Amino acid sequence: MPLHESHHHSAPHSHGHGHGPAAPVSRHLRKVIAAVLIPFAAAVAVGLLVLWPGGAPPHKPSGVGFDQPTERARVTKVAEVNCADVHAEQQPQPPSPGGQPPTGGAAAKGKPCQQATIEVTTGENAGRTFKTVVTPDALRHYTTGQGVVVAYSPKAPKDLQYSVSDVDRSLPMWVLAAIFALAVVLVGRLRGVLALVALAASFVVLTLFILPAILQGSNPLVVAVVGGSAIMLIALYLCHGLTARTSVAVLGTLASLLLIGLLGSVFINWALLTGNTDDTTGLVHGLFPDIEIRGLLLAGIIIGSLGVLDDVTVTQTAAVWELKEANPSAGWRKLYGAAMRIGRDHIASVVNTLVLAYAGAALPLLLLFSIAQSSVGTVATSEVVAEEIVRTLVGSIGLVAAVPLTTLLAALVVSADRKERGVAGVAAGPGEGEGSGVRAHTREPIAAGGPTDAMAGPRQRGGRGRRRKR
Repeated sequence: MPLHESHHHSAPHSHGHGHGPAAPVSRHLRKVIAAVLIPFAAAVAVGLLVLWPGGAPPHKPSGVGFDQPTERARVTKVAEVNCADVHAEQQPQPPSPGGQPPTGGAAAKGKPCQQATIEVTTGENAGRTFKTVVTPDALRHYTTGQGVVVAYSPKAPKDLQYSVSDVDRSLPMWVLAAIFALAVVLVGRLRGVLALVALAASFVVLTLFILPAILQGSNPLVVAVVGGSAIMLIALYLCHGLTARTSVAVLGTLASLLLIGLLGSVFINWALLTGNTDDTTGLVHGLFPDIEIRGLLLAGIIIGSLGVLDDVTVTQTAAVWELKEANPSAGWRKLYGAAMRIGRDHIASVVNTLVLAYAGAALPLLLLFSIAQSSVGTVATSEVVAEEIVRTLVGSIGLVAAVPLTTLLAALVVSADRKERGVAGVAAGPGEGEGSGVRAHTREPIAAGGPTDAMAGPRQRGGRGRRRKR
């Protein structure tokens, strides 16, 4: 029976490369990787417990800007009225910097205004109605039955407590999210489902830990490192499994995040960036003065780079593993060179993606600088643009560094692992090879001594001889 069992162990080993995932790594390498990752995961867990905020701090709304409470409402009636009757005459607009007349004024002149009746549908004042006037040159017009979002100012006079702040776009957003989830599941199947679960877990960490902890006054950089590490561990291991390949990607991502944090801290301080470049940041700082705005900027750089880093490190690790499976005799240098050729293409596409993503998001700002006819140097060194340049370039440097770091680590791990497995196979003796397993299987019935079994050997040898003749 032991020989029969050795046959069963050897057969899957001989066919494992073509029909399944890569063979598991050796016990020694598992211990080495665990010695690095287990303390790191434990430190992340301790950080979560120590910094856990227990919810956002109590805050009384001021009724200004984004700090206003909002309710749902719907448009019940839309009527055309004379703008003069509702005191909505259009004010003359100044000419543009180029001397051109203001846009929209001539087209809207003489057109009637719209008066929409809005009914509040949620909150303590559900059922209350109020009216709002829409001028002809307004970008947003209303239709009967349309859902809207209204802001509530309790300290204002009763007739002015509610005002329309936005339209209700819940339905198209939910439909788009459902289409996205369906596409991910149809194409990714089980991996797609796990990816959606990891995405939900990332939002949980972001909303229940990172944001409340920053509002409670914790250091934004420490919170971002702990929360980002938790997101990384959950997403990578959940989507790609608890394997050595995933662990190598985790190590590469961690090293790159440390580099991004170091570079971001150095250049934010050197460039004298305050992080307070828009109204939203100013409002947050006004409502919560204890928040370190500069640390918030660095935390945003780390969290923003994490998603693309995961993609780079997982891709490079998988490339090294697949190259080794295709050529088991390749050494780590050959694997590193081949995988880096893949990585260089990845670097080119990722860097271009980041730059274009920033340009697309900042397009209105860039248009304003173009209208002002400012020089490129003036635009690039202004704080509002320099902040985004530092964010983009620091993240890109981390991504570029992640490719050689992760590739080298994966090449060393997979080469050392296959070397150990090869030595173990030789040391096991001829009784555990595939050929010896077949021979042992054919000998075992002969040792049983049955007449029918004794004829099995000659028939098999004859069959092999006839195949050779053909």
